[in-house]
Amino acid sequence: MARKDTWTTPDAVDLITDQWRRSRPELDVSALAVFGRLHRNYHRYQAFIGETFAEYGISMGAFDVLAALRRSSDEGRLNAGALAQQTLVTTGGLTQRVNQLEKSGLVRRERDTDDGRIVYVALTEEGAALIDKLADEHFSNEQAMLVGLSKSERKQLAHLLHRLERSMELCELTERSE
Repeated sequence: MARKDTWTTPDAVDLITDQWRRSRPELDVSALAVFGRLHRNYHRYQAFIGETFAEYGISMGAFDVLAALRRSSDEGRLNAGALAQQTLVTTGGLTQRVNQLEKSGLVRRERDTDDGRIVYVALTEEGAALIDKLADEHFSNEQAMLVGLSKSERKQLAHLLHRLERSMELCELTERSE
């Protein structure tokens, strides 16, 4: 029995855009082909990686903090401002994440010896071991999710997503200036 090509079989987004074209032909819903798929893929991605994080007893946000600390060049520590910037959360949101990680023994807070107002968040040995093990599994999972794309397609998709982000930033700037 011949197998149907899943790459060309219409998906839910195709069905939705077709329904819009039939019910409102004057409406340009072409952007839904991009954003609908981004949305659906993000939910799949989140569910898939969420399982891995749950196995280790941490959230995606906690992974984000631990990963930022692990890849920092300052021996697994960053001040709160730099950590907030690298994790793309507010300092208030970061405080909650760090509190939870500190209670779990994965990070510790350290005061700057020269300026006591500066607080660093640093990985503990347990935190470093956990993020190393989890990063290995996480990035392996991400590679598995891209199994249907060639190396060239992955590079092209990354480039296009980068351009999409810049396009969205341009839209935001345009909207704010009007």
